Amino acid sequence: MTHGLTMDHAVRAGIALVAGLAGAFLLRLLLRWLAGHAGRTRWGGDDVMVDALRTVVPWLAVAGGVSGAAAALPLTRTVQHNVNQVLTVVLIFVATLTAARVVTGLVRTVTTSRSGVAGSATIFVNITRILVLAIGFLVVLQTLGISIAPMLTALGVGGLAVALALQDTLANLFAGIHILASKTVQPGDYIQLSSGEEGYVEDINWRQTTVRELSNNLVVIPNGQLAKSNMTNFMRPEQQLTILVQAGVAYDSDLEQVERVTMEVVAEVMTETTGAVPDHEPAVRFHTFGDSRIGFTVILGVGEFSDQYRIKHEFIKRLHRRYREEGIRIPAPARTVALQQGAVVIPQQRPGGDTAERSAHDPFRAGADQEIS
Repeated sequence: MTHGLTMDHAVRAGIALVAGLAGAFLLRLLLRWLAGHAGRTRWGGDDVMVDALRTVVPWLAVAGGVSGAAAALPLTRTVQHNVNQVLTVVLIFVATLTAARVVTGLVRTVTTSRSGVAGSATIFVNITRILVLAIGFLVVLQTLGISIAPMLTALGVGGLAVALALQDTLANLFAGIHILASKTVQPGDYIQLSSGEEGYVEDINWRQTTVRELSNNLVVIPNGQLAKSNMTNFMRPEQQLTILVQAGVAYDSDLEQVERVTMEVVAEVMTETTGAVPDHEPAVRFHTFGDSRIGFTVILGVGEFSDQYRIKHEFIKRLHRRYREEGIRIPAPARTVALQQGAVVIPQQRPGGDTAERSAHDPFRAGADQEIS
């Protein structure tokens, strides 16, 4: 200290500190009120920003009070500089964490709104958080008087070596970014790979994509492998899809009656089964004269991929019951086989041990056909 500490100095420092604490308390009340209003809006970004400000603004008020108290005290220039530098580093640290929360929260909000699902694509969130924290760290070093130019040069040289050592990891990283940027796959989509894996996409992070099968098991697929695989996305370009159910009736059936009864069952299933699409126009199409039946296809509309199993179950069950009530026969698979038999040579043993041959004829007329169903 340049001069002795007096009561006047202590009072002024105490007033500055109390003012900072009171300001922090009042600002926190104000931000709580703003958070209540933000929660009633439809956009989620204002909730993220107000929540982040509730963290940083009170700390700014406290830091301002401490800085005012330090300025009121008779401190030496060196001590004053050190106090200001510590407060600056603390504020930068708090501001960096707040900025990371705000930016990642906005990225998560945008990702969720565009994908239309409850989950978020964490690959963008993680990359954004790392970039913001790295920038804050560099600002802190620059504030402390540490030159960051040699560090950036060393990072550039070392980054090349790291890139060569982590080729697979970086390939998965950029493959994940490409997948999300192209919007070929989003969290919540139901996909099927050419290798056989299928299920709902749970998340896409910096290295892998997690897929939840209908059996509730998780399949982890590297992003690089996903980008190179032939894939069917059952949620794009739209979530609703069409399913085909194969059926057949006997040759003696009245096809007009079959079509009418089938359409009535379809209409019943579409209006009473969860996951069906009543607005979808169903159809019955006869297409094949089979071995024992006339085959046809029933075209149904479902809301999303997993709904098809429940709708098929209800449709087949009700269609079978209705056909029995209407006397429409669904024949079992059968095939007609024609057998043609001629003379059959049967070896016969003679008394002397010699072998003679006796001709016997089939009970059916030679060249005749026998039909066996």
